[in-house]
Amino acid sequence: MDIVISGGGVAGLTAAAAFGTAGYSVLCVDPTPPVTTEAEEGADLRTTAFLQPSIPVLQAAGLWARLEPHAAPLQIMRIIDAGGASQEPRLIKDFDAADISDQPFGWNLPNWLLRREMVARLAELPNVTFRPGTATTALLTRTSEARVTLSDGSTAQAKLVIAADGRTSTMREALGIPVRTFRYGQKALTFAVTHTVPHQNVSTEIHRSGGPFTLVPLPDRDGMPCSAVVWMETGAEVARLNALPVPDFEAAINARSCHILGPLTLATRRLAWPIIAQLAARMAGERVALMAEAAHVLPPIGAQGLNMSLADLAALLDLAQTHDLGSAAMLDAYHRRRHLDVEARVLGIDLLNRTSMLGAPPLRDLRAGALNALYSLGPLRKALMKAGLGVR
Repeated sequence: MDIVISGGGVAGLTAAAAFGTAGYSVLCVDPTPPVTTEAEEGADLRTTAFLQPSIPVLQAAGLWARLEPHAAPLQIMRIIDAGGASQEPRLIKDFDAADISDQPFGWNLPNWLLRREMVARLAELPNVTFRPGTATTALLTRTSEARVTLSDGSTAQAKLVIAADGRTSTMREALGIPVRTFRYGQKALTFAVTHTVPHQNVSTEIHRSGGPFTLVPLPDRDGMPCSAVVWMETGAEVARLNALPVPDFEAAINARSCHILGPLTLATRRLAWPIIAQLAARMAGERVALMAEAAHVLPPIGAQGLNMSLADLAALLDLAQTHDLGSAAMLDAYHRRRHLDVEARVLGIDLLNRTSMLGAPPLRDLRAGALNALYSLGPLRKALMKAGLGVR
């Protein structure tokens, strides 16, 4: 076996498809079978925006042709500051992808659909085995190989183990790699809405206090314009909102959206999850590469999370071409290539999130003034957009 992938979330499934397409023998395991329909209990109702640099990785994995027909392009990133006394929009700034590229910033898809298409892709690859319902439980490494113990009592030997098993990664803990965790007392509510005003491929972040309220374009639903929503607030407020009856909840989301897309109608269940940031001290250990949330966790701001994960994957795919798979030289090069960029993005998103939580009026005024100043400087605005995409 060339590679064992611990974790069958979106990142782990993409890694399995990418390395499988490249000709490696791959075993991917995950303790929880993927939920691949929206209505099924346990479906991940969050969405993922794949930014431009992620598309070549998906193409190389044989995934983009499957995903593109279901994707909504993100042409404009709109930031609205509604932190004034009236709680109405007082500052609206559009960051248009056309200023830096002939392509959209990215494309948005529901996570449950990603799992459906990725599992179908793995079934096409004879050199990839996907075993949902199986977890990694222990790890033994030596200079020549890694041996992974699985929850069914079997073991698997591989040249490389990819830890894509989440923020509480079993493989990372087995290596003894520490993490630095940032806590905010926040949770996020995710759901989809339909609305009367077309979104016109504009992703909108509305800042007031507590955290951003973000509307991300999705394809039409039942003939109506549709958007995914991520609403970040304090844990107590999210619990209150999540318990509201649908009519009261719709009144709350309409007020918080500043009515920019007309009346919003709840189209799916609500999903709440805790918000943290986390950074592993190293991206690799002996015969093991950390990627995705095993290496870094971010608040859902700026579509950075999974796109950083795919940048991890792109680096691993590239280094596997020029090094012995899983060797110390390959994994040291991987850590050097990724860790500084990951650390900078984690700290940058941490700062943005703390800024978005500001509640005191003078600090909200400072936030609005900073946004206006950054936007007004054309070269700086373009540099910020390129940095957000991860391109130069």
